[in-house]
Amino acid sequence: MINEQNLDESIRRLRAGDRVALAQAMTLVESQLSRHQMLSQQLLDTIMPATGRAMRIGITGTPGAGKSTFLNTFGMLLVSLGKRVAVIAVDPSSPLSGGSLLGDKTRMTELARADAAFIRPVPSGGATGGISPHAGELILLCEAANYDVVIVETVGVGQSETEVAGIVDCFVSLQIGGGGDELQGIKKGIMEMADIIVINKDDGDNRAAVAIARQIYDSALAIVRHKYPQWRPAVLSCSALEKRGIEDVWQAIVHFYDVMAKSGRLQLLRQQQTVTWLRKQVEEEAMRQLYAHRAFREDFNQTLDEVKNHQQAPRTGLQHIREYLQHHYFAQ
Repeated sequence: MINEQNLDESIRRLRAGDRVALAQAMTLVESQLSRHQMLSQQLLDTIMPATGRAMRIGITGTPGAGKSTFLNTFGMLLVSLGKRVAVIAVDPSSPLSGGSLLGDKTRMTELARADAAFIRPVPSGGATGGISPHAGELILLCEAANYDVVIVETVGVGQSETEVAGIVDCFVSLQIGGGGDELQGIKKGIMEMADIIVINKDDGDNRAAVAIARQIYDSALAIVRHKYPQWRPAVLSCSALEKRGIEDVWQAIVHFYDVMAKSGRLQLLRQQQTVTWLRKQVEEEAMRQLYAHRAFREDFNQTLDEVKNHQQAPRTGLQHIREYLQHHYFAQ
């Protein structure tokens, strides 16, 4: 475990690409202990000049779309091209126990064995958006460890999945054909967030359904507002199982980066990622600080009980909390 005595040596090993040092740094950053938080702040401040050089790719998609199989095949392609690949695989945390299955690493067996790859399964911690609360910082650690491509695989459990787009450059939505999922993807608003849509499982008896799904998505993109005027989202199909079409996905990602870099949009996007992450962290920290005050916690919980028991409307409860904060914390 990283401590004050070995921090400098741990950072040196991290910068040299030591996977054990990277894993230990991630554990430190994810720790909720106050002594670890101060140490992780030192670590992150030190490595910041070494960050920002990797390609940041988000992979999301409906359950059953084969994200892990796709990532295993996609990651091995990148390794064969001489790339160092890091995968942050976010698994859903149980709302009851807080535990997580963390099974993605076991489903990426080939990639997990590759010397040029690093896979970190992390629990979402109940965070919205399908990502870990520390995913942004884990990306920085991977970049400092000289990984060329950092992939964030989200939990794939609903509409809030699109939040991952706020911490990556290229947002890839993995879909399947034949089950109505293409229409679900359109309804979820994925069409407005995805930079590349990939329809997986283009194999066997499913190939006709995939072709239809690809046409549906391509047609929908003609009438949907795009994130960037410079880029019209690409629609591709592949078979991760048969390892077909994976190179086309990589070429589309490379083309996306070329377009964004030449237009100057990539630099602006990176700046926005930093601002968005900081704002989110400030909001969460503000809630933690407020809830640490017993008087506020008791008043807040009482208001929640009254709203829950239909003694007052949610809007009235909000107004009460607003007045409480203004009186006790923001009085002039």
